[in-house]
Amino acid sequence: MNTKNVRRIVTGHNAEGRAIIQEDGAVPRVQKIGGEIGPMFHEVWNTRSTPAPIDPASGEPAEEGIVLAPPKNGTRIRVLDIPPESDKIRNMTPEEAKAHFAEIGAGDASSHSGEGSRHAFMHRTETIDYGIVLEGELVLIMDEGETTVRTGDIVVQRGTNHGWANRSDKNCRIVFILIDGKFDETLQS
Repeated sequence: MNTKNVRRIVTGHNAEGRAIIQEDGAVPRVQKIGGEIGPMFHEVWNTRSTPAPIDPASGEPAEEGIVLAPPKNGTRIRVLDIPPESDKIRNMTPEEAKAHFAEIGAGDASSHSGEGSRHAFMHRTETIDYGIVLEGELVLIMDEGETTVRTGDIVVQRGTNHGWANRSDKNCRIVFILIDGKFDETLQS
């Protein structure tokens, strides 16, 4: 597992309106989700509205814990360190998968149905997500088909049911930018 800190640099303005570096250091919220088999979440920033307010020097809007989806009408950026997949994930029950997602406020996002499910971590959120692989590789699993994404690849995830599997023997570090979305009436479940 990659234990290297994620560095966050936040800019702002001083009293004279000049651009400054407001913060420079490790992201303040880091948490492993799902016990020993789960990913490490490095929460970088969130916004609460669109357009996002730009003021002189406020900080990130406060949040408790780690939440999968972005705030309503907002955005979220995070880095995930996803370890190689183990049999514990491959043999996970639907109840265990739902509990895993419930840790990040998204129990209802889990779509693992047991026998015949494509992956224990299949899930769907009402978001547009940009995923950029920084190191390693993951398999993106869809209802139909899958593909391996590697360092430098970018995934545009459009509210589809999907799962991520690290079938390699190395950690994968991926950054996600999540944007609150709204399902078209034909896609609402």
